[in-house]
Amino acid sequence: MKDLLVFAPEVKDALAAKRPIVALESTIITHGMPYPQNLEVARKVEATVREAGAVPATIAIIKGLIHIGLDDATLEALASTPGTEVMKLSRADLAACLSLGRTGATTVAATMICANLAGIHVFATGGIGGVHRGAESSFDVSADLQELARTPVTVVAAGAKAILDLPKTLEVLETLGVPVIAVGQDQLPAFWSRESGLAAPLRMDDPAQIAAAAKTRAALGLIGGQLVVNPIPEAAEIPRSVMIPVVEQALAEAAAQGIAAKSVTPFLLQRIFELTEGRSLDANIALVLNNARVAAGIAAAMV
Repeated sequence: MKDLLVFAPEVKDALAAKRPIVALESTIITHGMPYPQNLEVARKVEATVREAGAVPATIAIIKGLIHIGLDDATLEALASTPGTEVMKLSRADLAACLSLGRTGATTVAATMICANLAGIHVFATGGIGGVHRGAESSFDVSADLQELARTPVTVVAAGAKAILDLPKTLEVLETLGVPVIAVGQDQLPAFWSRESGLAAPLRMDDPAQIAAAAKTRAALGLIGGQLVVNPIPEAAEIPRSVMIPVVEQALAEAAAQGIAAKSVTPFLLQRIFELTEGRSLDANIALVLNNARVAAGIAAAMV
């Protein structure tokens, strides 16, 4: 396994010195936004982690090797590669990508797996996947939820993406025994919006409390990680009252056009971007940066 891991010097040094590290995914770079905006945002996220006192470790598969941390040249090369040429990886296809010598971007689940292999315990992302609308007939449930139940990484996100069935997502997380910890409020955030109308199961405002909870889970022998739901900054949010009609319209259009399976989420996100005149992407960037700051604080408390 060690032969498959390639550590950036900055990350290797941080691990040796037991300095705080925050893992970052790469799907947002390859499939989240166009070049060069994706590169600019990736650099901003890494800079935010550093400013908050931790070392960023953007994770991606490059030619069959797991890169834990990307130097700037590799980051730019990945960002400028068309998304059609980069595999979008979750638990199911991570090993295949490695064995085929392909290049792939890691989703939440794959990033958790790779971070855990590298000895990194905190991961910042935008939003997790979850239970899709109509899952009672389609059985469309993200692998992210199972990964949270089995891999010991604390994931900081702005909740599940608001295009999903949030009540069912919360129920599945409860069934799987995943702690869902809200920061700074009692309500579960809904990605672009601070409020979802759902009460968060747990609340911890102090990074040290969140770090202690992770350590206590490990001491108890409980498998799995933690989901820390961090609301988007108030100045950047799109209120729930605005987003609900937009999401419903996008979902109705997807159904009318027969969009299904892995094509659903990209279609919905693009349509929401159009319907909000770009506000959804601006909000997405703001919440990712905010999550990076919070994750760095938790990582500092972990060491």
